[in-house]
Amino acid sequence: MSETPDMTKTYTNGEITVVWKPSVCIHSKVCWTQLIEVFNPKERPWIKMDGASTDRIAEQVDRCPSKALSYYRNEDGIKSEDVQAESIVEPVPNGPLLVYGNLRVKDASGNETQKNKVTAFCRCGASSNKPYCDGSHIRIGFVG
Repeated sequence: MSETPDMTKTYTNGEITVVWKPSVCIHSKVCWTQLIEVFNPKERPWIKMDGASTDRIAEQVDRCPSKALSYYRNEDGIKSEDVQAESIVEPVPNGPLLVYGNLRVKDASGNETQKNKVTAFCRCGASSNKPYCDGSHIRIGFVG
């Protein structure tokens, strides 16, 4: 499946809105292996917000290693981009470099993109969405 780089999809149950950024997803499978009642890649839509409680969904989204999944509580009116995060850099074994925090990423052409919470950068060199990870490290068997 080919996604546009800044594409986002939202899913809501009225209390919470889950935001999915496909281009950031590293396909770790953490979402659906731990909460298949909500996250099921074999169904459409693949996120079913009535499959678990709001708190359980939020708990699972917080476990997303790439932060391709984020959420905000509808009553707060706060978007995930407004969340402050400490700056931390973490290399994932055999995977991407995760940078936690609010970043401004400048591409080779000088275009800037604001990233929030966690950004997964490619370490294997095979991503078709550089500088971001697209999960290619799994396909090529990257070790590092």
